[in-house]
Amino acid sequence: MAYIEFTDVVRTYGEGDAKINALDGATFEVEKGELAVILGQSGAGKTTALNILGGMDSASSGVVRVDGRDISHAGEDDLVLYRRADVGFVFQFYNLVPNLTALENVELATQICPDSLDPEETLAKVGLSARLANFPAQLSGGEQQRVSIARALAKNPKLLLCDEPTGALDYQTGKQILQLLQDMCRLEGITVVIVTHNAALADMADRLIRFKSGRVTAMTRNPEPKPIAEIEW
Repeated sequence: MAYIEFTDVVRTYGEGDAKINALDGATFEVEKGELAVILGQSGAGKTTALNILGGMDSASSGVVRVDGRDISHAGEDDLVLYRRADVGFVFQFYNLVPNLTALENVELATQICPDSLDPEETLAKVGLSARLANFPAQLSGGEQQRVSIARALAKNPKLLLCDEPTGALDYQTGKQILQLLQDMCRLEGITVVIVTHNAALADMADRLIRFKSGRVTAMTRNPEPKPIAEIEW
């Protein structure tokens, strides 16, 4: 049994003539401890899949299991606990609270989690020991994304979901963030799923999942993922 089993998932929005299938029978799996890249153009359904995987949206039909738990048929109370304890989220835009410091932004996440990590130590892991007292406006884009990653990691999640995590960053800063995510997967054993439209990132993945028109068109394993330093775009 794979750690993530996403089986024949349909997600429909609207009704009648306005009905749209954002997902149209999408199927893929990810093993525990893998770094998976979900690749596809805008509108392919990849972010919808990520939202369902994170318990932020629900499937119209199909089955989604994470670590043996069927989250596609879970009640709202169970989904709240799942989002709090099992999943960390990293987005393209950092979603930091502007009037809280870097440390306070991370502490905010740990207050709702039963098995959270120390916020200061987590910020140190992402290279921000010297920026604990800075507000988001005093940080660069890359530093803000590091805070958002620290906030996700401080929850001590089993699964880290990243939606275009380098989309708002310049090339070099984006590579630093990808290196950080790859390190978290390799060193901490966290299962990492990255959604992107950037085909160059395929080479960094243990598993590549290609989306088009709401379906998975290909899923391949990469026996030798490239180091981030060797990836160019």
